[in-house]
Amino acid sequence: QGQLVDSGGGSVETGASLSLSCAASGRVFTGYDMAWFRQAPGKEREFVAGISWNGGITDYADSVKGRFTISRDNAKNTMYLQMNSLKPEDTGIYYCAATTNYRGSRISEDYGYWGQGTQVTVSS
Repeated sequence: QGQLVDSGGGSVETGASLSLSCAASGRVFTGYDMAWFRQAPGKEREFVAGISWNGGITDYADSVKGRFTISRDNAKNTMYLQMNSLKPEDTGIYYCAATTNYRGSRISEDYGYWGQGTQVTVSS
């Protein structure tokens, strides 16, 4: 069975950078659109960034445009999220996800494969 394992979170100060990784195992996710979601304390899970199956199309939430970069390396079966200029409002648990049936979706319910989540904490 295919699995996603996300990692790279940590505790940093405002303005710092973090790079998250999402490694797939059990199956190749080359044909899947993938995305990052996050959930802050007391908030609903929200879309952060998405990427098409071949990496040719990317999509970002307005709150992270210009600061975050999503990418994928299908040869390594891994997706990444480079986060720069982090703000306290970026704090939350970040989850990677994959979908084959709902390409380009920003809705968490449309994603059938999920990582376990990695905590990102940004202090002021």
